[in-house]
Amino acid sequence: MRDANVYSLKRAMPRMSWHPRNLYNLWRRSLGAKVEDTVFTRTNRSLYQQRWVSKALLRAYHGDYINEKIFKRWYLPQTLPDVRETLSNTSSSTESVNKWALREDAAQKEAKRLQNEREKGLAPVGSLMFREVERRIDVLLFRACFAHSVYEARRMVVHGDVLLNGKKHTNPNTRLAPGDMFSVDPKAIRFLQANAAQTAESESSEETPEDESAAETAEEDSRVVRIESSEDADGEASPASSKSNSSKPSTPLPKWAKPGSGVTPFHLPPYASPFLFIPAYLEPSFATCSAVYVRHPTARPGYSEIPTPYDADGEIVRAAWEWYTRVRPRMRSKSQLARMPENRQ
Repeated sequence: MRDANVYSLKRAMPRMSWHPRNLYNLWRRSLGAKVEDTVFTRTNRSLYQQRWVSKALLRAYHGDYINEKIFKRWYLPQTLPDVRETLSNTSSSTESVNKWALREDAAQKEAKRLQNEREKGLAPVGSLMFREVERRIDVLLFRACFAHSVYEARRMVVHGDVLLNGKKHTNPNTRLAPGDMFSVDPKAIRFLQANAAQTAESESSEETPEDESAAETAEEDSRVVRIESSEDADGEASPASSKSNSSKPSTPLPKWAKPGSGVTPFHLPPYASPFLFIPAYLEPSFATCSAVYVRHPTARPGYSEIPTPYDADGEIVRAAWEWYTRVRPRMRSKSQLARMPENRQ
């Protein structure tokens, strides 16, 4: 990676990761002191600075490992969907036809739908500028909870631990098509390891400095000792507590994760459990360590399927789109089309 300290507490830029430092930065940007930095109604920054900050924050989360030039040319849409009420007259005529045909139930249903659309307002389509990024296989691996971070998901693809439609796939830049299925080698998923709930995420030296990773490892080791010496939920001492001289204590699996229970032993880190989610356009199967990309992400009034730490139609997204409208990609030549990342449509 270009930047070794991606989880910097000073910059506090949220990333696609369940690292505790990243979750702390996410909290600071959502509820903490860093919220005031992005309230542009009360700021002394110029319009150029507002757009630049918004673009930097969104790109830090949505594909910070993608080169800016490549993102603008291949992952940035030419335009966003139109959210004007172009079907209002058609809907009104449909309601009139239903009344004339004595279909009162259909007429009432159409009137209720129009009322709900008026109450919710326009669809938050600003977040759809990152729809092409969400189609990448490494991002989908992270969304399906098969990896602790998008950086780990990229390594899994490059190292050959991922199958796309039953064949080994080593290109993390591939954008999937609806119906594509990808599967992961269970040995490469740390969420399935027995000690994944107690050990901290050990990012590579390219992502975090060695002194920070050493401090986090020491803290998690002390946490493991406290967990192992505690009693289980039934009031009985765990078997690991009797082995105090063991250098690597192991916590017994819960009843739902024991062999023969029929459930995949999915061990979540305690700091990530409240935040984990799976988007609606993915259908994962943890029993087979696979997932199906069902459809492309969409947006409707009051709801956006693009996971983002910011308001899907807020000031940050709007300012970032205004920034990118000034730097739209030029016409793509044949030589440029030959270098396009794989797009399965």
